Amino acid sequence: MALFILRRLGAAVIVLFLGSVLVFLGVRALPGDPARVLAGQEASPEAIAAIRHDYGLDRPLPVQYAQWAGKALTGDFGRSTQDRLPVAHILTQRLPVTIELSVLAMIVAIGIGVTAGVVAATRRGRFADHVATGFGLVGLSVPHFWLGMLGILLFSVRLHWLPASGYVPLTGDPGGNLERMLLPALVLGTGFAAVLMRQTRSAMLESLSADYVRTARAKGLPERSVVGVHALRNSLTTVVTVLGLQLGALISGAVVTEQIFVIPGFGKLTVDAVVTRNYPVIQAVVLVTVAGYIAVNLLVDLAYGVLNPRVRLTGVADG
Repeated sequence: MALFILRRLGAAVIVLFLGSVLVFLGVRALPGDPARVLAGQEASPEAIAAIRHDYGLDRPLPVQYAQWAGKALTGDFGRSTQDRLPVAHILTQRLPVTIELSVLAMIVAIGIGVTAGVVAATRRGRFADHVATGFGLVGLSVPHFWLGMLGILLFSVRLHWLPASGYVPLTGDPGGNLERMLLPALVLGTGFAAVLMRQTRSAMLESLSADYVRTARAKGLPERSVVGVHALRNSLTTVVTVLGLQLGALISGAVVTEQIFVIPGFGKLTVDAVVTRNYPVIQAVVLVTVAGYIAVNLLVDLAYGVLNPRVRLTGVADG
């Protein structure tokens, strides 16, 4: 198990390094001169040259990357070009908001998607299966922005059950925070739940037709035990895979959801940074997002080793 973990950690470090290089080069490839953006359109050539020197933009790209990566490893992402605040300080304020939204959306998705998938698989061809399949099709087809506007129209404008927008810190007012985050989490989690439902149903149908399930039933085990212990546990590998692969969709959905509900999270920060060409913030946001995606997929790999020991043994044997 230790060798399996070390192999996955080594692969994660390599991917993170390559990702940081792509982030650095991608920002440098954006149209426009960062020094001119920082100095303003009316700045003199001397002022632009001075800013380029101060920010190290006149140095070779490998030197720029080494300095930027070295500072990033210590948590120093520079200062925002808009308000001169440390980028790390901005990230510590915005990142917890998006993490909270993502966790709530994932809870919604797992609660709805896995449950509906299990019900659809155990009642294949019946009314419950058709309802769950229809829900999955609708959830995959409806875009987040349209579902968000419908949610605001129904639950905020018509029924007055939930606020239409805004954000309250969790530490300041937990009740108000949950009240304002519930609708965005439902909007973001619905599409994710549809993907989970379809994959869970497919995995459960395969497990329910396996020999070990027929053996468990032949031994007289209760159907709840057969489904919950034997079939569902062996289907969790597929569910964990989907959770890891859908992280990118969850992040992109958070960008749209935060814009609709005016939530000051990572997604809104990304859009604002791109619009204002805030290069230090863009670099930091993308790098942290890449690191988070790698970390989640690393956890998925480790979960494989726990849920399915054959994966762990295969990974060690391949090394």
